[in-house]
Amino acid sequence: MSADVYQIDAVIIGAGAVGLACAAELSRRGREVLIVEAADCIGSGVSSRNSEVIHAGLYYPTGSLKHTMCVRGRRKLYNYAAARGVAHKKCGKLIVAADAAEEAQIAALHRRALENDVENVTLMSGAAAIALEPNLACVAALNSAETGIIDSHGYMLALLGEVEANGGSLVLNAPVVRGRALQHGGFEIDIGGEAPATVQCRVLINSAGLSAQRVAGAIEGVPADAIPPLVLAKGSYFGCAGRAAFTRLIYPAPVEGGLGVHLTLDLGGRMRFGPDVEWMDHHDPAKVDYSVDPGRADGFYETIRRYWPAMPDEVLTPDYVGCRPKLSGRGQAAADFRLDGAEIHGLPGLVNLFGIESPGLTSSLALAEFAADLAGA
Repeated sequence: MSADVYQIDAVIIGAGAVGLACAAELSRRGREVLIVEAADCIGSGVSSRNSEVIHAGLYYPTGSLKHTMCVRGRRKLYNYAAARGVAHKKCGKLIVAADAAEEAQIAALHRRALENDVENVTLMSGAAAIALEPNLACVAALNSAETGIIDSHGYMLALLGEVEANGGSLVLNAPVVRGRALQHGGFEIDIGGEAPATVQCRVLINSAGLSAQRVAGAIEGVPADAIPPLVLAKGSYFGCAGRAAFTRLIYPAPVEGGLGVHLTLDLGGRMRFGPDVEWMDHHDPAKVDYSVDPGRADGFYETIRRYWPAMPDEVLTPDYVGCRPKLSGRGQAAADFRLDGAEIHGLPGLVNLFGIESPGLTSSLALAEFAADLAGA
């Protein structure tokens, strides 16, 4: 490591949407902020490999962090995007039931949406839903008018711009090698890469996404039992050729591990489908294959045609793959977000963010406030 030791108020590990939001929040509070990112650009991990959906907050157990952070974060995100000129669209979403069993599922989702204080969510008959989207097939639907889409990269650039305007900085190609809690408070972090350095800070936020567990384990003083196991779930996406058949996002009833193979639209109106859920048999993010297996398209066609029966043959093309940093595995109840402060690991000023999968993008501004408060910033 470098003989030079740099002093700074706060270090954020990870330049994805949540890490950048944390940095922006701390910079608003007058902290001098340094963001360190192992990759060569911002948002190259989980943040750039998702559906770019602004979720309403209706899926998550009432009172959970996923519920409260999503609803609060969604409201803040729409305001932020409008104020900062980030491209977005409140296009709405239909969650559709293909049979009676799924109709019961979406009725339960409607009850949860009401409990979660989600605005503008209504149950409708299949005929009413088809009147809105003539290419649709369903027996009932849940209309979520607050759901939307956002240019996630534009959003991250806006956050970074805010950090830099407030005097903060970003260093790329800067992996955290190790860290330690200092005897009189604060932390010392060794950063690798082409220009190794050591940084001392009072506040340390670990928002490293798929690498959050590895980073936490590299910080001396973090108890091993304060680091949850990482469970990896790969999700493939397929693009769809031709003119968009829908004006809203279309979601099936949820499935184990995810929200089902859904139809999303990008801001240019292009249709894409995904993700499916492929549980990994290992726990190493470096071993994830980010290529789409074309053979998975067969399962996509079968699922999609339950709600779009007129879908033509051979219109799906492999697009991209994401990987969720889950805290629960196959057959287990879905785990909540974890933001661990000193009450968990005993190190004031450190916050570890674990399991920040969907709806992390939607929740990012609310998660940032919560993390900053936990850190005592």
